[in-house]
Amino acid sequence: RIIAEEYRPARGMSDNELMSQMIGAIRSSNEAIFRRTLTEHDKRGMGTTVTALHLLPRRYLIGQVGDSRAYLLRGGVLSQLTKDHSYVQEQVDAGRLSPDEARVHPYANVITRCVGSSSDVVPDLFFGTLDADDLLLLASDGLTGMLDDEDVREIMASGQPLEEMVDALIAGANHRGGLDNVTTILVRIEAVAPPTGEVPAMRG
Repeated sequence: RIIAEEYRPARGMSDNELMSQMIGAIRSSNEAIFRRTLTEHDKRGMGTTVTALHLLPRRYLIGQVGDSRAYLLRGGVLSQLTKDHSYVQEQVDAGRLSPDEARVHPYANVITRCVGSSSDVVPDLFFGTLDADDLLLLASDGLTGMLDDEDVREIMASGQPLEEMVDALIAGANHRGGLDNVTTILVRIEAVAPPTGEVPAMRG
C-alpha cells in the first residue's frame, strides 16, 4: 500500500527520476515496517519481500528486494528478470552450488536482504523492453521454491486464460508440498505503444 501511494510517476519523467521514485517508495515501506518492529513486541524480526512492477508504454521497471521474483515469457522462452537476495543465490554466484542444489538446500529460504529488518534497504532496479503477447509473472518463493522454471514455463505457455494459469501454478506448488504462502500475479501485454515517447501507462 505504501509503495502504491509513494510511487507516483508522471508524464515526462526521466529514467533516473522513475528509479529515484521507486527507491524512495520502497524505502518508505521499509521504514514503516521497521518502526513497527521497534514499537510492537510481537513484530520483532518481521520482514517481507517486494517485487514492484511498473508498466510503461514499451518497457517495464521493477523494484526488487528479497527472493520474490519476476519472470517474462516471450516466444515460449521463460526468463527470470530479477535476482534473489538469498544465501543460496550468493552460493550459486560463487560457484559453490548449482541452481538445482540451491533449490533443495536447507538454507533455501534464508534471505540476505528484505524490507523491514533494518532502518534502510537498498532495492535492485531492472528496466527492460516489452513486446505484444509478453506474459509477466510476479511470484513469491512459495511458488518458485516448489516449481522449477520448466514447470512454470509449461503452465505459462499453455494458452489458458490467465485465471486458469494462476490456479494451475498455485495448485502445482501445493501439490509439490506447499511449504509457504503462494502469491502469484500474471500480466499479459496485449499491445505496446508506438515509439512516440514514454508516458507511464499503469502500475502493477
